[in-house]
Amino acid sequence: MELGAFSVSLAVKDIAASRAFYEKLGFTVFGGKQEQKWLIMKNGPHVIGLFQGMFDKNILTFNPGWDQDAKPLAKFTDVRELQRALKERGVALTTEADESTKGPASFALLDPDGNPVLVDQHV
Repeated sequence: MELGAFSVSLAVKDIAASRAFYEKLGFTVFGGKQEQKWLIMKNGPHVIGLFQGMFDKNILTFNPGWDQDAKPLAKFTDVRELQRALKERGVALTTEADESTKGPASFALLDPDGNPVLVDQHV
């Protein structure tokens, strides 16, 4: 099961302070808008998202259809197909993608420790 690009979406209290901290670790801004209180940062192949006031917990994020540079893949497993496979395996979802649609969609689940996992397709 190929889930796509991986990142950690961090729920931060102060976007500017978090940006400065991760820049000290060698991360650079790759996307987002600080004035909207969200940034995507990279250090080599490692990707983190900083999100102020958008959610309560850190989230493990997978993006089907993207590589680690957020470039579209020619071939990938659609989010709805991933959702069906997980449901067939007995995985409970907290939100679901609309199976009747195509293109961008997402679903979410919790791991056994309550950590949120988001599968978010943008293509």
